[in-house]
Amino acid sequence: MKIIVHKEILLYFIFLVSVTAFAQNKSDRELILIDKDWRFSLGHLYDAQKDFGHAEGYFSYLAKTGFADGPAAPGFDDRAWRKLDLPHDWAVEQDFSEKASYSHGFKSSGKGFPEKSIGWYRKKIMIPQSDEGKIITLKFDGVFRNSKVFFNGHFLGTEESGYNGFEYDITAYVNYGNENNIVVRADASMEEGWFYEGAGIYRHVYLQKTNPLHVITNGTYVTSAIQNDTAEVTAEVTIENKGNYKGAIEVIQTIINASGKEVTSTAENRLAPEFYKTANFTSKIKIQSPLLWDLDAPSLYRIITQIKQEGKIVDDYETNFGIRTIKFDPEKGFFLNGKPVKLKGTNNHQDHAGIGTALPDELQYYRIKKLKEMGSNAYRCSHNPPTPELLDACDKLGMLVIDETRLMGINDYHLNDLKRLIERDRNHPSIICWSVGNEEWNIEGGIVGERITNVMQGFSKSIDPTRPVTVGISSGFRSGISSVVEIMGYNYMGNGDIDAHRNDFKNQPGMGTEEGSTFATRGIYFTDDTKHYKSAYDKKPRPTFFSIEEGWKFYASRSYLAGMFIWTGFDYRGEPTPYGWPSVTSYFGMMDVCGFPKDNVFYLKSWWGSTPVLHLMPHWNWSGMEGKEIDVWVHSNCDEVELLLNKKSLGKKKMEQYGHLEWKVNYTPGTLEAIGYKNGKKILTEIQKTTQNPENIKLSIDKENPSNANVSVITVKVTDKKGLHIATANDEITFAVKGGKILGVGNGNPTSLEKDQFIDDITLVPITNFEEQKLTSAELLQELPTFSESDWTAAFKDRDYKIQAKSYVYRGQFDLKNISKTNMVSFFYKKIGAESVIFVNGNKVVPSAEDSQKYSFTFSILKEGKNTIYIMAKPLQKIKDWDVMNTDPGIIQVITPSEPWKRKLFNGYAQIIIQKDESGSEVVLSATAKGLKAGVLNVNQKKK
Repeated sequence: MKIIVHKEILLYFIFLVSVTAFAQNKSDRELILIDKDWRFSLGHLYDAQKDFGHAEGYFSYLAKTGFADGPAAPGFDDRAWRKLDLPHDWAVEQDFSEKASYSHGFKSSGKGFPEKSIGWYRKKIMIPQSDEGKIITLKFDGVFRNSKVFFNGHFLGTEESGYNGFEYDITAYVNYGNENNIVVRADASMEEGWFYEGAGIYRHVYLQKTNPLHVITNGTYVTSAIQNDTAEVTAEVTIENKGNYKGAIEVIQTIINASGKEVTSTAENRLAPEFYKTANFTSKIKIQSPLLWDLDAPSLYRIITQIKQEGKIVDDYETNFGIRTIKFDPEKGFFLNGKPVKLKGTNNHQDHAGIGTALPDELQYYRIKKLKEMGSNAYRCSHNPPTPELLDACDKLGMLVIDETRLMGINDYHLNDLKRLIERDRNHPSIICWSVGNEEWNIEGGIVGERITNVMQGFSKSIDPTRPVTVGISSGFRSGISSVVEIMGYNYMGNGDIDAHRNDFKNQPGMGTEEGSTFATRGIYFTDDTKHYKSAYDKKPRPTFFSIEEGWKFYASRSYLAGMFIWTGFDYRGEPTPYGWPSVTSYFGMMDVCGFPKDNVFYLKSWWGSTPVLHLMPHWNWSGMEGKEIDVWVHSNCDEVELLLNKKSLGKKKMEQYGHLEWKVNYTPGTLEAIGYKNGKKILTEIQKTTQNPENIKLSIDKENPSNANVSVITVKVTDKKGLHIATANDEITFAVKGGKILGVGNGNPTSLEKDQFIDDITLVPITNFEEQKLTSAELLQELPTFSESDWTAAFKDRDYKIQAKSYVYRGQFDLKNISKTNMVSFFYKKIGAESVIFVNGNKVVPSAEDSQKYSFTFSILKEGKNTIYIMAKPLQKIKDWDVMNTDPGIIQVITPSEPWKRKLFNGYAQIIIQKDESGSEVVLSATAKGLKAGVLNVNQKKK
C-alpha cells in the first residue's frame, strides 16, 4: 500500500514539474487567422447617404479620437449585410460592361462605377480578459485599395497601396472580455496598375498577441555564407519593448531542419531595449554539412528566436529560410550553388479564373506546379509585391523569383513601400533579385531615371546586401536606367540592340525580364478577328516583337544572358491586346486564365524540361474542311519525328535544336499520329483522332492540386462513346455540390462574358417618409386601427425626451421592384421603442426565432412597388441628457437567389474550383448538360 502511495506522490510531483516547465516554455505569442465570418456591403464613392452616413458626424474620426460614424461606429447594425469569408474580391462578382476599364477586364467596378467602388467589411471578435497586458495587433496582408481601418470606433490608419501588408496596434482600444468591432473601408476607385487588380480584402487578416517584449514583425533576418562543408548562419533579430521592463534578457536562436530536428542552438545575454524602443542583436551559428536549397531539392530550415525574461520564455518567433548561394556573372549568366542555371521564367499577375485576385493558398501551389511542369524555373512578380503565400509556394516547390515593388521614386511613399517589401521577403531563398521598376517610359532613358535608380538600388542594398537589383526597360538599352542598374532587364528584343548594349557595358549582367507578348487563343488554329480569335501557332505577334521560339533561341544561345522571362505564364484579366470589347482577358499567356495549356507550353516543355516530349497539333475535328490543307506542327525534343495519317507515312523530319516541325496535310477524318525517335529508336507516340458526337461529362481532379487540400481545382470535359476527349466541345454545363461550396468557374475563353460566380443578390431597401403619431395608451394594439391622416408628423422631429407620449405609432414606406415568390424579404429592426408591434400592409408580423429584432415577410403580404410598414412602440427614455437616441427604424433586406452554377466549355474544357466545408463530410460534385450523361466526382478521393 505504501508503494502505491509513493508512486502517486511521485507521479503528482512529475505532473507539477511538467506543468510548470510547460508554462515557463510557452510564450505569449499567438497569430490567429481571422478570415471567417465577416460582413460585407458595397457603399458609395461620394454619396454619403448611400455610404451609410459615413463621415457625416459633427466631429469626424479625424477630429476626435473614437468618433467614427456610419459603419465604422461600434454600434452599427450590419445584420442585413452579406456574410462571407476572406479572401474576397468584390470586383470579380460584378457583371461585365463595355463602359468599364479596358485594362481591368471590363468588370463594372472601380472608376466610373461609384456604387461599386467602395466596399465595407465588419467583423466582431472576442478578446478575453486574460489577454490584458499583452500587445494586440491587427495584421493585413493586403487590401485593394486605399483602405481605412477602424477598431471599436477608433481610426487606426490608411494604407493607400493595395499590395502592401500593414499592421496596427489596437492594445489601447480593446474591450477585454467583451465584443470588439473591426471595420475596413476599401476604396477601389483608383487603379494602381494597368491590369486586373480586384477589389477588397483579397489577402489574409490576422489577430496577433505578443508579450510587450517581443520580436517585431519580420524581425529576424537570416543570411548565410558557405565555406567548404560548413554554413555560417547570421541571424539579426530586432526586439521591441512596449512595456516597462528594464534589465537583462536572454536571446536564444535555435535552427530546425526540414525533418523537425534541432540542428544547433545559441544563447546570448543582452539588455532589453528601453520603453517603446527597439534594439538589434546578431548571432552567428554554424551548420555542418548543410542541405542546400535548390530547384529540385528545395531544402528549408526554420530558426526559432526566443526571448527569455527572468527565466521565462516570453516570446518565440519562427522564420523560414534556406541556405544557398546566388551569383549573376556578366559573361556566364546566373549561378545557383555554384552551378550555372539558365533562367526559364515567366511573368505573372495575381488573378485566376473564377476567383479574381482572392486566391486560396492552394491555388498558389497549383499555379507554381503548373509552371514547373512546363519546365519553368523562375517567376517574375509583375508588377507588384506578391502575397506571402506565393513566395512560400516558390520556396517549397523550388521556383526562383524576381520580387518587384509597385512604383519608382525616392520619397517616403516609394522607399517605405520598397523597405516593407524587402524586410518582409528577404528570408525567402527563392528570391534572387529585387526589381525596383518596370517600363517607366517617362524616365527610363534619361537622367531622372538614373538618379531614381541609384537611390532605390542603394536603398535596397542597405536593407539586403545579398541580392542584386534590376529594372525592366523597354525604351532603348543605351542610356538612363540601363547605364546604372546592377542587373540589366531587357524588355523585348525588338526594343533595342541587346548585343550592342552588352558590348558597351561588359561588366553588367543581363536577362530578358520580358519577352514574347505573343497572341494565342487556346484550341484555336485559324485567326478570326471578327470573333477575336488568335491562332495558337507560335507566330511573330507584331513587327518589332518575336515569337516564343525566336526569343528562346536568342537567349539560349548567349551565355552572357542569364535567361528570359516570357510575357506571360498565364493569361490574366484585362489588357485584351490586340482586341478590345468584348474580349476581357489577355491573349499573351502560355496557359489560359484557368491554367489549361496552349500549344506553346509544349514547345517550352520540350526545350526547358529534361524528359522526352512529343506534342502534336492541332486537334483532328475539321468537319466541312475535307481535302483542305491544315498546318500540322510538332513540338518535341526527339531527334526525329515521323507523321502518319490513317497509318500512311507523311515523312520523317529531323528536329532542329530549339525548333519545331511542320507539315501541310490535306484533312481527312481519322487518326493523325506522330512518332518520336531518339538515337534511331521509337520512344514516344502522340495521336489526334477525329471524335464522334459528345455523350459523357467527365470530371477530374487536377494532379497539380496539393494533397489533402481544402480547395480543389476540377477539370470539366466532354467525351464521345469511345471515351475520347472532344476538343471542339462548347456545351453548357450546370454544377451542384454537396459537402462543400463552389468558389468560381472559368473556361479560358477571352471573349466569355459569363458570370464568374453565382451569388445570391442582396439589395438593401430603406424605409422612407418615416412619420409618427402620439398614442394615448401604453398598451400596444395587436391589430392595426385606422389613423387620422392629418395627425401624421415627421418622426422624432423636435422630440422632447423628457415629455413623451405613452406610446407612438410610426409609419414608413419601402419600395419593392420585380418581387417574386423566390425572393426572401426581411426587416432588420433597430429598436426605436422599449416594446414594439410591427405591421406590414396591415398584417401583423412576428420576429424570427433566432433574432428577436428580425422579421421575415411572406410573399402573400407584400406588393409590387410601395409597401407600408407600421411600428407601434413604447418610447425609449434618455438616461443622460447627452445620450444620442436611435431614430433609424432599420433596413429591408431583399435576397434574390442566384441561378445554378454553370459554365460553357470552351474548346473542350471548363474549370470549377471547390472548397470543402468545415464538417469534413464527403464532397460530391455533379455536372449535367442537355443531351449528355451526367458526371459525378467524389472530391475527397485521392488522385491516382
